[in-house]
Amino acid sequence: MESALTTVGLPIALAIVMFGLGLGLTGADFRRVAQRPKAVAVALGCQLVLLPLICFGLVVLADLPALLGIGMMLLAASPGGTTANLFSHLFRGDVALNITLTAVNSVVSVVTLPIVTGIAIAYYDRGDDVSVPFGEVVKVFAIILVPVAIGMLVRSRNAGFAARMDRSVRVLSAVVLAVLVIGILIDERENVGDYLADVGLIAAAFCAISLVVGYVVPKSVGVVEGQAIACSMEIGVHNGTLAIFIAVEVLESVTVSVPAAVYSLLMFPLAAIWGTIVSRRVRRPVAA
Repeated sequence: MESALTTVGLPIALAIVMFGLGLGLTGADFRRVAQRPKAVAVALGCQLVLLPLICFGLVVLADLPALLGIGMMLLAASPGGTTANLFSHLFRGDVALNITLTAVNSVVSVVTLPIVTGIAIAYYDRGDDVSVPFGEVVKVFAIILVPVAIGMLVRSRNAGFAARMDRSVRVLSAVVLAVLVIGILIDERENVGDYLADVGLIAAAFCAISLVVGYVVPKSVGVVEGQAIACSMEIGVHNGTLAIFIAVEVLESVTVSVPAAVYSLLMFPLAAIWGTIVSRRVRRPVAA
């Protein structure tokens, strides 16, 4: 990946994504946790504990090369992205819950992401060439939370402008993620065939499992349909831009970013297919 893309383009891309997240947030989104404790607790439990364990099992089962395995665990520890809110809206999920989960998870991941990634690095015994300096990760999150705060400030001062900008920023976020993915694949073009063979199936499996677990587990404990769909999208649609940023800027490894790039390509069609399936369960009672 060219240095201009990593040193300039990647931070700008992440800032755009996080600004877009901020445009959709208010203080009420954080206070809403108390109003929906079961759905929030179950979704965060799946996101922060269950999914990293499942991903680790897949990584070990597939016997991935070290850097790709670390990249998968980094992806598993990354919070949901703004795209999750869009999928939830399209497939009749509780978008307000999505916004709350994204906000809370983005803050909690300041602690959980370096822990999960550090465990993966220790498992592969790659501490000499790949490390997660906790201080640097905190700095990264401090930097990316500034655009979120700016977005929230814009919304609080001019809600109409924020609403008009929301869709454009979401589209732009998807575009910059696509550019990042293409940039990574071009930079790694000599190895991309091997990488896809190594990580393509496991990335697809992890995405599918994330979507299903994110729906089935909340439903099994009595979470209502719309909230279960929101949980599914939040858990299955990760913030690929953030994972790529940390892989390249903090871990200084383009190879570690490959799983996030491959996952980002696969999660759109998989989330669309799954959303079509589960949203039918919402339509049937309405039709009846």
